[in-house]
Amino acid sequence: MPLESLKTRIDTLLDRAPAPTVRLRRAVAIAVVATQALIAVTGSVVRVTGSGLGCTTWPQCQPGSLVPVDHPEFAALHQWIEFGNRLLTGVVGIVAFAAFVLAYATRPRRKHYLRLAFLMPAGVVVQAILGGVTVRLDLLWWTVAVHFMVSTIMVWLAVLLVHAIDEGDEPPVRRGPAGLSGLLLASIVVLVGLLVAGTMVTGAGPHAGDPKTPRLDIPVETLAHVHAAFMFVYLGLLLAAGVLLRTGNSTPQLWRRYVVLIAVVIAQGSLGFIQFWTGVPELLVSLHVLGATGVIIATATLWCATRTRAIAPNRIPTPAGT
Repeated sequence: MPLESLKTRIDTLLDRAPAPTVRLRRAVAIAVVATQALIAVTGSVVRVTGSGLGCTTWPQCQPGSLVPVDHPEFAALHQWIEFGNRLLTGVVGIVAFAAFVLAYATRPRRKHYLRLAFLMPAGVVVQAILGGVTVRLDLLWWTVAVHFMVSTIMVWLAVLLVHAIDEGDEPPVRRGPAGLSGLLLASIVVLVGLLVAGTMVTGAGPHAGDPKTPRLDIPVETLAHVHAAFMFVYLGLLLAAGVLLRTGNSTPQLWRRYVVLIAVVIAQGSLGFIQFWTGVPELLVSLHVLGATGVIIATATLWCATRTRAIAPNRIPTPAGT
């Protein structure tokens, strides 16, 4: 088969090439985390500036042109903001593909690491399609919400990718006090609800991405209270996890990551209240999205510290691959 022949040739070339170092693989994986978070933030900039339909079609910006052009109805600034966000998607894709290539070139191969690396470029393709659907449907609030939620999943998986570099394919072994994993799992479920409620607040709020886009017909105040309720439950679960860490069989690494998470959550919650009290100014919206990615990264980092996957003795990399 042609595909099998191509795969054999690629494998032969990779076997002859120098093995990618752990430092390089980790740097690229961290870049994946950063770019996945950044694309979510720039997406919020598109929204709060009303540039969501600056480019009226997809994959072209304007009919007949891939790049912004003079247009009587669409300001050049709005076109370039939307187009810039699309260009950043290309950067995200390049970094994600690089992470996959490095994982594929690692010897011996580890399925857990390789699967996560494969999901990075695959997720970029899915996000590009969802972005096109969002534009085609004139930024309906729920399409934007789905677009954002997929970004949060990609940020989470990117953090797992960073940790998978040092992990093997053995079954995960839990670390930390008994009950900690269960509490964190419950907090993650609540975090999903918190993020979904946040997208609904935005869907009903003043920042539609375009002035003509219909809004979610539910009072913003009601949705904001629901969003805050999720936040309080999430924080309560984290405080319970903190008690376990202080009284149970913990490690300095777990405690450090927990403290970082609590600090990020408190900062994000405070920003949310300020945002609500000040009438949802544009800058704070984007900062809140940045804070949301920070919460996801910190939560995923703590989650990864509660489990480890050993590398089987016959799968330990040679010195050339480290």
